Amino acid sequence: MKPFAQRFPWWGGDLQTLATALIDVPSSLAPGTSERLRITLAGGDTMQAMLDRPATPHADKPLVLLIHGVPGSETAPYLLRMSGYLLDKGYPVLRLNMRGAGPSRATCGGQYSAASSRDLAELIGLLPPDLTAAGLVAVGYSVGGAILLKYLGEEGTHTPLRAAASVSAPIDLRGTCLNLLRLRNFLYHRHVFTAVKREALADGAVLTPDERRNIEASRTLYEFDDVFTAPRNGFAGADDYFFECSAVNFLPTIRIPTLVLASLDDPWVPGGAYTGHHWGSNTSLSLRPVLTSHGGHVGFHGVGGYKPWSDLAVMKFLDEALLR
Repeated sequence: MKPFAQRFPWWGGDLQTLATALIDVPSSLAPGTSERLRITLAGGDTMQAMLDRPATPHADKPLVLLIHGVPGSETAPYLLRMSGYLLDKGYPVLRLNMRGAGPSRATCGGQYSAASSRDLAELIGLLPPDLTAAGLVAVGYSVGGAILLKYLGEEGTHTPLRAAASVSAPIDLRGTCLNLLRLRNFLYHRHVFTAVKREALADGAVLTPDERRNIEASRTLYEFDDVFTAPRNGFAGADDYFFECSAVNFLPTIRIPTLVLASLDDPWVPGGAYTGHHWGSNTSLSLRPVLTSHGGHVGFHGVGGYKPWSDLAVMKFLDEALLR
């Protein structure tokens, strides 16, 4: 592929990031068809997903699982764009709503976080066999990408996935949280924190009185993770949660072909987490890091067309990986 080059007028990390929400998304995935899929986990929560089928299916194309970020759901613009592109290529797609996200809020008492790799493992194991008969691959965006990378490192050779890709994943949770708390990122922080807090308190969430009070009293993402996310998942506090769940710790043990795509001008995720990582620590040579100078956070709106460059890169990678 040609290297990524920004498209006018989306120059710089901030505009690239904003463009993802501002550029129109497909109003319909037709001629593909969509149907609701519900998967009940062992604890009783039911995660909901949208299954998109291509108008002209290809029997040899594996199911592509798409995992959203924070905040996000099956209707995230980047998921809709990628789903439409995959359907055009004959791939079936499953747009997942993690615990507490989108339609899953009403049927899940729990709340997803970067610690939710076990949820992903359980869900993958519960997928109907007819959907995965041709195999399974996954693409995760932002926190969804971090969850996916953590899952892959935990599973090693035991994952049924044939290939995977992450886009703009916050592989260093503490660094990303502190970066969002910088004054220049005030609006980003407010957007994410307000959405996360609203989601955690929405109807359907099962909370103790102390948890509800702690969420309502939190004033930053760090406080939210310190008083809710960390204790809810068995960690001593935010820093403990950040350290134990950061995807960078799990990169060395990934054992399937995995694209790790990130932009160094991402205003949310510090590029140093990527440039400072020793990629050779993955001795299986499973990882393919692709770091661009520009692209923002889940942006990559480049010259030569209206499909995000990241979608093209992920598709090319998956096509090559599936031929191995």
